[in-house]
Amino acid sequence: MSGDGVETGPLLTDLAFPYRLLGAGGNSRECLFLLHGSGVDETTLVPLARRIAPAAVLVAARGRIPQEDGFRWFERITPTRFEQKSILAETAGFAAFANQAAKRHGLDLTCATFLGYSNGANLVSSLMLLHPGIIRRAALMRPMPVLDHVPATDLMGTRTLIIAGAADETYGPFAPALVTLLDRHGSEIDARIIPSGHDIGDPDAAIVRQWLAGPMAIAQAD
Repeated sequence: MSGDGVETGPLLTDLAFPYRLLGAGGNSRECLFLLHGSGVDETTLVPLARRIAPAAVLVAARGRIPQEDGFRWFERITPTRFEQKSILAETAGFAAFANQAAKRHGLDLTCATFLGYSNGANLVSSLMLLHPGIIRRAALMRPMPVLDHVPATDLMGTRTLIIAGAADETYGPFAPALVTLLDRHGSEIDARIIPSGHDIGDPDAAIVRQWLAGPMAIAQAD
């Protein structure tokens, strides 16, 4: 997705992760934390997020690990094997960041959705498993499991959407294992496979938008 014409605010560097805060000051309680894929930056998911939730506050965060002309969330060994110490450190850092950003900007994490793509989705699932209680709702696009050792985490009360690409030859084969893992730990799972590769686009936006209008959104409106 092109960064041309993307809604942007100033890059804020007052917390552990650089980020942009978009759409603040409105009446919407809805909030999306955006975690981009590898080799790009925090602006790349903004157009997709706006198709999903036009009125939401967006916290578009930037990974701290440089890669090519962009960034990623933790170090990798191969395309499907990852440096575990890096995952633990960056996930702990992001847990603190999410709490601090919510407090600073008056955001309610119980109303927030963490939208992650590829490496960003893998950070989100690791955050759920290593630091339970922060994420109530996660939308993971083209994810795979990355933790070698998973603690006995209770994810009851969380909702997780997993969207895999049928033609995603790198991550696609691993998506069912993540579905099983999060389900075993108690998360309510909605797993989809779409006719796509590793790229994301309008079909993903439509699925996430529909999923967000589900039971939790109804409960919040009551």
